[in-house]
Amino acid sequence: MEHKIEIKQKKWLTHNVMQFTLEKPKGFTYSAGQAVEVTLDDPEFKDKWAPFTFTSLNKYAHLEFTIKAYPKHEGITLALSKLEKGDHLVISDPWDSFKNKGPGVFIAGGTGVTPFIALLRQMEADGKVDGSKLLFSNKNEADIFLDEEFKRILGDNFIKVLTQEKKEPYFYGRIDKAFLKNVVNDFDQPFYLCGPENFADEIKGYLKELGAGDDLVNISL
Repeated sequence: MEHKIEIKQKKWLTHNVMQFTLEKPKGFTYSAGQAVEVTLDDPEFKDKWAPFTFTSLNKYAHLEFTIKAYPKHEGITLALSKLEKGDHLVISDPWDSFKNKGPGVFIAGGTGVTPFIALLRQMEADGKVDGSKLLFSNKNEADIFLDEEFKRILGDNFIKVLTQEKKEPYFYGRIDKAFLKNVVNDFDQPFYLCGPENFADEIKGYLKELGAGDDLVNISL
């Protein structure tokens, strides 16, 4: 089923990451970790859909998406970046993207963190976030978003990594086997992986070498 929804607010969290606050259809329900297919309310985009995970929780009166714009890609994210308050989107019914396996280690590359926002918010709301850790990798400091919220939820278990900028107090370099061994002390727990290109597959390989089982590693379905 398709749902036409109005954009209530749009704001930029970084130079290329936007957050949409949207109308919530009557009777529409979903759970943290679920996603929908999204397109514009425009005949030109009738057959062009892209998947996005909710960053809001079901208890909210609105829907929320946090999306990176790719200006070089003549696709939906570029078109979304041009929309404003009062414009409309069309979304599908929700489907499972990530399964909530409880507290664990969240490893994200760039906007690969977006599926984890609702999961962490839900765990916090349920009083079950303790023990969770977020490794958030970005190219530069300017790419980091929701910094204060992640700090509030996770405290010292929010670990920021930069791959193209050496700057205190951030870790520098790629997340590899040695880095994981250094910052994770238990590999018998859930791991949530999401990022660009082969990011998640590479991390999964390192985790398996360090003792994590396939059933503990949760990559977007």
